[in-house]
This record gives sequence, structure tokens and C-alpha cells, in this order.
Amino acid sequence: MSRRPLAMKEIDDRLSTLSGWVHEGHKIKKKFVFTDFAEAFAFMTQIAIKAEKIDHHPEWFNVYNRVNVELCTHDPQGISDLDFQLAKAMDMVLAK
Repeated sequence: MSRRPLAMKEIDDRLSTLSGWVHEGHKIKKKFVFTDFAEAFAFMTQIAIKAEKIDHHPEWFNVYNRVNVELCTHDPQGISDLDFQLAKAMDMVLAK
């Protein structure tokens, strides 16, 4: 996967295929809400495994049943294909 920063049009096109993600600055963001802490932590655990496999790690914040996620690729200081790959994986885990 490429760490090349995506153009604004490419970011907007890809965002339109995801649910609930927004583009702010050099990041894409989403807030996830679960039934309880255990469910939120289980989600984070599943994503941590995927993140390690692709060597791309989210910025996230967890309080009880909420997980706030911000994705950006630090190498080029922008949004890359890796961010969308991880966002899609998060949405797929949530859908299960």
C-alpha cells in the first residue's frame, strides 16, 4: 500500500464509500459508540491486530463505550491509501 498523500478529490471520492467518516485537516475521523467498555475494547483489539499487519497505526481515544479515531499518514503528513484501508477494516469489524 502506498504512503503517498492523496489529492483532495481522491479523498472525497473515497470518503463517499465509507459511513460516518469525515475529513478534517490532514486526517479522516470517526466516532464509534458501543454498548459497553468490553465491546469497545474488543473492537480496538481487532483493529490493533490489523494495524500491526499493515504497519499503520491509528490515533484513537477510548472512554468507556466510545472510541474516537483519527487517521493520517505521518510520513507524508497527509491522508494516504493506508488510512482508507484501516478505515474500511474498522467499518467491516463494526458490521460483524
